[in-house]
Formats: sequence, structure tokens, C-alpha cells
Amino acid sequence: MNVLVTGAAGFIGYHLCRYLLARGDQVLGIDNLNDYYDVNLKLARLKELEEGAGCERFRFIKLDVSDKAAMEQLFREGDFQRVVHLAAQAGVRYSLENPDAYISANIVGFMNVLEGCRHHSIEHLVYASSSSVYGANETLPFSERDNVDHPLSLYAATKKSNELMAHTYSSLYRLPTTGLRFFTVYGPWGRPDMALFLFTRNILAGEPIDVFNQGNHRRDFTYVDDIVEGVVRTLDDAAAPDAKWSGSDPDPSTSFAPWRVFNLGHGEPVELMTYIRTIERIVGRKAKINLLPMQPGDVPETAASVKALEAAVHYRPETGVEEGIERFVSWYRQFYGV
Repeated sequence: MNVLVTGAAGFIGYHLCRYLLARGDQVLGIDNLNDYYDVNLKLARLKELEEGAGCERFRFIKLDVSDKAAMEQLFREGDFQRVVHLAAQAGVRYSLENPDAYISANIVGFMNVLEGCRHHSIEHLVYASSSSVYGANETLPFSERDNVDHPLSLYAATKKSNELMAHTYSSLYRLPTTGLRFFTVYGPWGRPDMALFLFTRNILAGEPIDVFNQGNHRRDFTYVDDIVEGVVRTLDDAAAPDAKWSGSDPDPSTSFAPWRVFNLGHGEPVELMTYIRTIERIVGRKAKINLLPMQPGDVPETAASVKALEAAVHYRPETGVEEGIERFVSWYRQFYGV
């Protein structure tokens, strides 16, 4: 296929592009290369894509999804069959400091993607949502049938907005869309603002690590290869109307339109302190732990029910936390020479 991947220089975008190129797809990647975290890491990911296997089928354009004119030109000149939209302003805590960035990237940018897909007969749009949409929901594991009307951060609110916007376009224009609610993704080439990266870096440097909620968090840590497998399986299986859907008893995860949302997680939440002890064991050093209170916008626990995705596309996560952390630490040591 000819696939457009937004956010191609990002953590998940990089791994997804590698997968698509390895199986023979044509990939056009776009990214604005902003400085939310180290741009050099993003450039290193791009270099891998531009020089690695299948590189002759990869093309990159530096482009901001919030730039309407540039996005219109991109879709007009491209010949995409399917689109994976991963570009977004990430981070729950950063949304408290710079809310404008989330409206620009996550709302305006997503609108531009939807318009491009609408006007150019895209076969299927798959986009990144987030486990953050579950907000104040305390029923575990989180199910796609759960209410998601109580977000706890602007980031979460923008992701729920994306799901609603996608439904509107699926309903009005019969655009097949699938939203994937990612659960705490980790692995090689990961983001420097994420826990595994921060913990590994500081433990190796002999510096303390900040552990919020007094270490009482539980997270559904999901290895990046499993995430990419779920993305590709849904990309290949375009959303279709649910013949069983009823307006008198509406299923929040499907629709009369070609629209759906899925959880994409591991399905086995891990205590944060267990996660940290695993990092210590693999790194070979003890962490200096700075226990802190819960941060605004955080939730104490996430856990994904992945039954719907398994039933739809036979998704099944394969990488456990210990193996995933070992792979990350190995990459980190090699990449940073420590």
C-alpha cells in the first residue's frame, strides 16, 4: 500500500514506518520536528529510516499538521490509500503548562487530516487516541464500552475530541476511521519524557528519580512492537458499520457509521515499584527514589481490556515487561554509549 504516516520521526511513528517498509509498503512520513524533546533523537530515527531496509520506498517531508495549506497540498499531490495519524502534542503534565500547543496540534491538526482524508477518498484512517480518555473512570480493566465523559487533562480532552470528530466524518462522509487508545508505550527509541527513559538515565547517572503518587501507580505498560502490530492489523482491516448497533442502546465503541475505537494495551498492569525494581536489576544499580504526591491530571491506575481488538483482528501482545525493559536498556546503552 501507499501509506501516509504523520509523526513519523516520533517514537511509535518510527517503529511503524520500519514495519511498513519491511513488508513492502510505500511510506511517506511527515513530522514538524518540534523541540518538545531532543530533536537529535528524532533526526537519528529518521536517519535509520532513510538508510535502513526499504529506504528506497520511504520519503520524508518536514511538515506541521496544523498548517492547513501545507496539508491540503500534501493530500492533493500524494496518492495515499491509507493514513496513520500519530502526530500530536504528547504529555499529560505538559498540557498544564502549554495548553495552546494541544489545541493547535491535536485539534486543528486532526481537523486537517480529516479534511484531507475526506476529499481524497482515503480507504481507512487509523489515529492515535489514548488511555487518558478514561479519566476519572475507576472501573478496571478499562473497556471501550465505558463512559469517557470525565477527562482529567486537556491532553485527554483533545484525544476524546478526536474520537468525536472522527465519528462525525465517518457518519457524514462514510470515511472509515479507527481510533486506538494506546496504553503507556515503552521500548527502544522511546521518548525522553517517559518513565522508562527517565528512570534508566538517572539510575545510570547516579541521580534520583521522581516517583509520583508515592510509588502507588499501576500502569498497563505496552511494548512498542505490540503497539505497532495492533496498529498494522487495524490498518489492514478497514472500519465498517456495525450492523448490530442500535440508537436505543448505543455501543460507545462502534457505530452505524464506519467508525470504531479499540484499546491497545498489554492487558496486564504492573506496579510502578515493580517496574522500577526490574530496571534496577537489568541496569545493575539501585535507584535513589524521590517519592512525590500525585500530579494534576494523573490517574492512579490503568488497565486495558483488549478483548475487542483480539476478536476483531486477532491481536495478542507478546512482549513481557522484563524482556521489553532489557531491550530498551540495551538500546539506551548502545545509543548513548553508557
